[in-house]
Amino acid sequence: MIVKRGETVTGRVLLVLLMAVTIIPFVSLFVTALHPSGTYPSGLAWPESPQWGNFVDAFQVANMGALLVSSGLIVLGVVPISLVFGTMAGFAFGHLRMPGHRIGFLAFVLGLTLPFEGIITPLYYQVRDLGLLNTRWAIILPLIGLFMPFSVVWMRAHFTTMPEELSEAARIDGASTWQLFWRVHVPLAMPALSSLAILLFLWTWNQFLLAIVLVDDPAKRTMAGALGAFQGQWGTNIPLLCAGALLILVPTLAVFLVFQRRFVAALLQGSSKG
Repeated sequence: MIVKRGETVTGRVLLVLLMAVTIIPFVSLFVTALHPSGTYPSGLAWPESPQWGNFVDAFQVANMGALLVSSGLIVLGVVPISLVFGTMAGFAFGHLRMPGHRIGFLAFVLGLTLPFEGIITPLYYQVRDLGLLNTRWAIILPLIGLFMPFSVVWMRAHFTTMPEELSEAARIDGASTWQLFWRVHVPLAMPALSSLAILLFLWTWNQFLLAIVLVDDPAKRTMAGALGAFQGQWGTNIPLLCAGALLILVPTLAVFLVFQRRFVAALLQGSSKG
């Protein structure tokens, strides 16, 4: 298929515009964070004397050392469990196709349509009745449940593409269902698993609503959730607020930049199989 030169130029121009729309807000945050503390900068003007110490002040004021530990503990509680349960359920729905798998899978698909904000009130009362308010479990357990529909649908999409001959050969060699899953299919599912892990990490790290509703102690929240308390205390100090927002974004940007090739490879693999 021959692509006309005009279409190529138009596509590149649109890509440049999309990149500009994406990058300009981050540039604005960065430039604003370098202005003197307590000022109200406007536009994208570079300050005469950049205040690099604003990042150090924001890190100390927001107690981000404790927030990093708290966010890490929450991620370690959510991501591995969601991966294990999502992979096992996706294998059952996508490859084993046990009786009633269509109805069960439909329930998970309906779970994707459930509005997150619509269940926050009953979720609050349920967590309160369990005695988990103001603990990290109040964030970890609901997130595992909320991420499960997407995790199952994501992994099922991978396992449905696996050839039946692969499982039949393993069965002939005497492999049990668990061995078939763990030794044959899980290694082949690593691209899908790694991309799912990246998504779950980003969503967990940037979780805001659950953190501010279910946890009162900012030191037990995620970094994004603690930004609410930081904004309430330092909302009038725009440069310090921007510096804090950038510090919170750094881990997620770093993870995505490091693993972007693996993530894109998993998406391309799924599209080529589909």
